[in-house]
Amino acid sequence: MAQVKKLLVATHNKGKVTEFSEMMQDMAIAWLGLDDVGVTEDVPETGDTFRENAVLKAAAYAQMTGLLTLADDSGLEIDALAGAPGVYSARYGGAGLTHAERYQLVLQQLVTVPEAARTARFRCVIVVADGHGRILAEAEGVCEGVIAQAPAGSGGFGYDPIFFLPDQGQTMAQLSSTEKHQVSHRGRAVRQLEPLLRQILIPKL
Repeated sequence: MAQVKKLLVATHNKGKVTEFSEMMQDMAIAWLGLDDVGVTEDVPETGDTFRENAVLKAAAYAQMTGLLTLADDSGLEIDALAGAPGVYSARYGGAGLTHAERYQLVLQQLVTVPEAARTARFRCVIVVADGHGRILAEAEGVCEGVIAQAPAGSGGFGYDPIFFLPDQGQTMAQLSSTEKHQVSHRGRAVRQLEPLLRQILIPKL
C-alpha cells in the first residue's frame, strides 16, 4: 500500500482544499489546510503576477510548517480593462465588497463595450514548495471566455456568474462541479501539475 504523504494547501478555505483533493483523488495524499496545522498568519500577496504571489505563499507557509506546500493564485483578466482585475480579483473595488458587488462593478465598467470586445480569461498558477521553501514544481492553467451582459447561474463563486464559455453555451456558474473541473483554469493547471507532483511524492529508487 502506498504511503500517504501530507500536503499543505496554503489556504484557510476548506472548500479549496476539498476541490484539490477531488481533482487528485487517486493520489495517496493527506490534504491539509492552514487551519488544520494551526497557522493563522496571512502571507501578504505583494507580487505583480499570479506566479509571484503563488511562490510567496508556497515558500512562506512551507518554511513555517516544514511541510510540502501547494499554493495557487488565480484571477480574472479582462482585455477591455487592460487585464484588470488581474491579481486584484479578490479585492477589486475595495475591501468589504461581496462577490456579487465585485462582478456588478465589472458589468458597469463594461456597459458600453460590445460583445466582440468583452474577451476575458481566468488564469491560475499553482506552485509546490518543499519544507525548506524551495520551489519544486509549478503549473499554469488558462480558461478563455467572454464577460456576459448579465449574471447567470448559482454555482461556483467569485466572477463565475458573469464568465460565459462560448463552447459550453453557459457561464461558469451554470456548470456542475465535475464539468467545471474539466474546463476551468484551476482544473487545467492541476492536470499539468499532477505528473510533476507524482514525481515528487514517489521516492526515487
